[in-house]
Amino acid sequence: MTTTTTYAGPSTWWRRMRSNRTAMAGGTILGIVVLAAVLAPVLAPYGPTTTHFDAPFQRPGTIGFPLGTDNLGRDTLSRMLYGARASLQVGVLSVLVATVVGVPLGLIAGSWRWADALVSRFTDVALAFPFLILAVGLAAIRGASLSNAVLALGIAHVPQMIRVVRGEALRLRTTDFVAAAVTMNASSLRVMGRHILPNALSAIIVQATIIMPSAVLGEAVLSFLGLGIQPPEASLGVMLSDAQQYLAQDAWLGVFPGALIAIICLSFNLFGDGLRDSLDPANDERTS
Repeated sequence: MTTTTTYAGPSTWWRRMRSNRTAMAGGTILGIVVLAAVLAPVLAPYGPTTTHFDAPFQRPGTIGFPLGTDNLGRDTLSRMLYGARASLQVGVLSVLVATVVGVPLGLIAGSWRWADALVSRFTDVALAFPFLILAVGLAAIRGASLSNAVLALGIAHVPQMIRVVRGEALRLRTTDFVAAAVTMNASSLRVMGRHILPNALSAIIVQATIIMPSAVLGEAVLSFLGLGIQPPEASLGVMLSDAQQYLAQDAWLGVFPGALIAIICLSFNLFGDGLRDSLDPANDERTS
């Protein structure tokens, strides 16, 4: 008996992505932001903590300070580049934590009924708390630092990853190729590793793109509340926190980092929506 997979090939995936202008626009903007963040040491005019005490509150467009300076004379553009770098770093590491913990638990819950009851109850309890409340609580317990922010945000997203992977595992267990593997006396671990996990990768990747903007926003919230990256290090949340008391004097201090957070989250959402549509196996049936 031949087995079939439920995901689109690379060429099909890329063809669908190219035809989705919204997704390509989101991916392009996201690529520019990621590239700028990675090259922050090269692109930034100054260091993120370099102060110019003789040039505080410079307006955008000032020579030498394209986006102006803050109350300590720190260059806004430089801090935004390094802040985006920190936000994306926290986002990627949070997704990694959620994936490493959530995927095995989701596979176990979708494969063994006795484990499903236990894992599902844990997931339901965790999902009863709003994501940000749970992340803030975990960060407050462990203390303020980048590593603790990563852990808090990653653990707060674990229930979402578990639910997605569990649903995919339950769906895939009803397919013919999994039934064939079971009739050939394949062990549960082999079925999970060779048949369910590879075919659930598309859903896991899409869920990761959904978690990323939420983690970026969560990092900004934690840093704004003093539970994430600590001053004087650059972070978009720290910049917003520093700007709040000077908004009446210079509103641009809050506009620029807030706009960058919105751009990052929007680009991830647009790219994730396109990725979900391009990897959707139902599209194979509609186009065949």
